[in-house]
Amino acid sequence: MSTAHAATADAHGFTGLTGFAADVLNALGDVGVGVLVFLEVLLPPIPSEVILPFAGYLSQAGDLSLGWLILWSTVASVVGALVLYGLGAAVGLDRAIRWIAWTRLVSRTDLERGAAWFHRHGRWSVLVGRMIPGVRSLISLPAGADRMPPLAFCLFTAIGSGAWNTLLIGVGAALGTQHALLEEYLQYLDWVVYSAIAIALAVLVFRRIREARRFGRDGTADAAE
Repeated sequence: MSTAHAATADAHGFTGLTGFAADVLNALGDVGVGVLVFLEVLLPPIPSEVILPFAGYLSQAGDLSLGWLILWSTVASVVGALVLYGLGAAVGLDRAIRWIAWTRLVSRTDLERGAAWFHRHGRWSVLVGRMIPGVRSLISLPAGADRMPPLAFCLFTAIGSGAWNTLLIGVGAALGTQHALLEEYLQYLDWVVYSAIAIALAVLVFRRIREARRFGRDGTADAAE
């Protein structure tokens, strides 16, 4: 291990995958959390429930600013949401769902659930849905397809995402004040992260297999008719 890397590891106490994430956030500064949140909006399998508390924790142990973390994460949430809003508006809901489902990063079931949530609750679902995992990012597609007024869309997204981001970052910051208590458990944090990734991948594979079987049954039934 180089002297510089050792110094960095000693600065925040993390190693392995969590150490790499801490190095990235420290290197990019407060805007780094905005980059990660933007990717999370477009690639929902990247969980904000992990990114934001971790950033909040580092704000108490490094050079990151709590206020700027909240601001950049919220701005990134709105920008990412506008990308999906634009896709829904440009190609329509059915085609947008088909394209995103094709990437295998999001299941068709989740996409259809987000659309159903929007159609059932209207534009207010954009505000409330930002705080519901599995709906938070995908609600932008039906909002764009239905041509929800852009100003209202941005306002509701900023309020909902801002509240969600503040909560998660605040939880991490609260944990950061207990650094001395948590220090003895840092060696286990990588295992927790690796386990969470393994579980997420297992769930993703299981859902893909279940959807493929359901599609096969539906296709056979349609052919029989």
